Amino acid sequence: MARVLKAAAAAANTAAGFYFRLQTPIQAGRAFSTWQSLRQAAADVWKLGRLNHVAIAVPDLPKTMAFYRDVMGAKVSEAVPLPEHGVSVSFVDLGNTKMELLHPLGDESPIEGFLKKNKSGGIHHICIEVDNIKAAVIELKKKKIRSLTEDTKIGAHGKPVIFLHPKDCGGVLVELEQV
Repeated sequence: MARVLKAAAAAANTAAGFYFRLQTPIQAGRAFSTWQSLRQAAADVWKLGRLNHVAIAVPDLPKTMAFYRDVMGAKVSEAVPLPEHGVSVSFVDLGNTKMELLHPLGDESPIEGFLKKNKSGGIHHICIEVDNIKAAVIELKKKKIRSLTEDTKIGAHGKPVIFLHPKDCGGVLVELEQV
């Protein structure tokens, strides 16, 4: 019995110590100040803007467009083929941002490969606006953030875009778009 009481007391002390550590404020360390200084350096040259759109790969573009237009009541653009990107796109206007519906154009489309792995479709990437994409690309490369192409391309909105490697962006494919 004494052994059980002793074990229970030890467990309680351990739990109390763990709880105390959870309650103890953590001082901002070097990592935080490093991120802060990296962001300040970027802010001097280029600025990150708002979320432009969330891109969704869809296996049936007309059906998905009809869902957002007819069921959800959203304003949905006509589908536009973008052969240079291997996709057809339609935008769903949400007022504060957009959804970009992506459907493959041919077997070589990157969206075709995505849909082979995700039969029902799903979120493909997010797009964030930047005020100076050239400066952003230079700074991000200095910080060892890889892009999927060497240079920018013209995107669906007729503006320069570049895609950042998901392995360098928390597992998310990030598109930067010049505003």
